[in-house]
Amino acid sequence: MRWENLATDSAHGRAGAALFGAEAVTTRTFDAPEFRGITFHEVRARSILNRVPGASRMPFEWTVNPYRGCTHACVYCFARKSHGHLDLDTGLGFDSQIVVKVNAPELLRRQLASRRWQGEHIAMGTNVDCYQRAEGRYRLMPGILAALRDRANPFSILTKGTLILRDLELLKQAAEVTDVGVSVSVGFTDERLWRTVEPGAPAPERRLEVVRTLAAHGIGCGVLMAPVIPFLSDGPDQLRATVRAVAAAGATSVTPLVLHLRPGAREWFASWLGEHHPHLVNRYARLYAEGAYAPKWYQRRITRQVHDLAREYGIGPARSGMPRRTGTAGPVEAPVSGPVQLTLV
Repeated sequence: MRWENLATDSAHGRAGAALFGAEAVTTRTFDAPEFRGITFHEVRARSILNRVPGASRMPFEWTVNPYRGCTHACVYCFARKSHGHLDLDTGLGFDSQIVVKVNAPELLRRQLASRRWQGEHIAMGTNVDCYQRAEGRYRLMPGILAALRDRANPFSILTKGTLILRDLELLKQAAEVTDVGVSVSVGFTDERLWRTVEPGAPAPERRLEVVRTLAAHGIGCGVLMAPVIPFLSDGPDQLRATVRAVAAAGATSVTPLVLHLRPGAREWFASWLGEHHPHLVNRYARLYAEGAYAPKWYQRRITRQVHDLAREYGIGPARSGMPRRTGTAGPVEAPVSGPVQLTLV
């Protein structure tokens, strides 16, 4: 595995030191049923704050990702390609070879305390889910949330994981001192589709229960309706059922995102489609003939339908920006540099 190829960027754009070296990797497996067939590569990272590429359309500049690879095993996950950078398989390897940055909480606390850090918004869950199954064992997020709370640093979390409720008290404490945003990903409510396309993720209804619970404790929670899967979850009745369920759960907003298929994910999804829905293979080839994204006309149609339904059920799309507030981290200078990584869209 090419651990040494993961390098930070220097302030002048030159390659910096590796994020971690091969000598820092410990590989483990566990006998527990929930971890059967999964290998964990424990690493001590040298950086945990990641700068989002300047060309990204995301409304934040920094992310934290304590894991690489994801046991949710979503066949469409765009982050699959990043596993190839480690010489790991982007198919089953992405689902079962999980990199764990075991020092993430202490490293984040140190970086947030740096005089160079300006207290900018930090997004989590934008690459792989920080509340995937591995978090139940490694418990990295409590330390991460505590570090953000103690520095009053604004942050947001996107997740499919119900484990976020374990950290409810920390979220409430953080929300008292800074801006906290939480979104849950629920692309559809069809359980038969969920079982094949998101086999390791909690069921859609369990994710909606997370929304209900957070709302009941005063933490507003939006829903990213992602992905809307062409020809499988985009029918008018399907869209209505999903938006209705999202509204009933008390979500503050619903924002649709049509399936996109980047290299790595595209091949794995195509294999799944050929096995489960071979009659759709040619339709997908035509719809995605121009690249990773569905045509603009299709995206606009889905967005319009979902927004119309959201208004009907009394909720709306997410605000165009993310909340930002400067934390009380002391004097500031130039922002720290960090490794570039892919973002959600």
